Amino acid sequence: MCRVLEESATSKALRQTFGKFATGVAVVTARDHQRRLIGMTINSFCSISLNPALVSWCVNRAALSYMDFANCTDFTITVLAANQREIADRFARRGGNKFEGITDDGVGSPAIAGGCAVFCCDSYNRILLGDHMMLIGKVNHFEQYNREPLIFTQGELVEYVRTNESFRRASGLCAG
Repeated sequence: MCRVLEESATSKALRQTFGKFATGVAVVTARDHQRRLIGMTINSFCSISLNPALVSWCVNRAALSYMDFANCTDFTITVLAANQREIADRFARRGGNKFEGITDDGVGSPAIAGGCAVFCCDSYNRILLGDHMMLIGKVNHFEQYNREPLIFTQGELVEYVRTNESFRRASGLCAG
């Protein structure tokens, strides 16, 4: 039976309920209008279409980099590997030098080395949806690697351990 949303329902309870759905963890990078790097950790990545190849992700309209992402012409999504918790945490924090140690050729949006998959996209469409904006990208290049993914569920980062087909919890909560 579905729970009826009432005005008294708290966003925390709804967020906890959303958290029952496990997702992958990715970092999206782009350049702002001054060609400075911007990036954030996301778990809203979704494949939309194979033909044309389209993906989507969502950015909170309260995010510091919201306007930069809303106006970017291209972006790169790196699906993080199980051993990239530090990267997920770094790009989830506000401010700071998120790109320290990240190779940047100064041309496009950099991929994060060591991930499971990379999608280089041209901005295709933007849709305002509640307190978020969905950005849809047309994939112009992609790569995949034989690595296990980092997973986010119930407010925690977990890593899939194929040897015994179970999940092992990573310590702590994801900053966000």
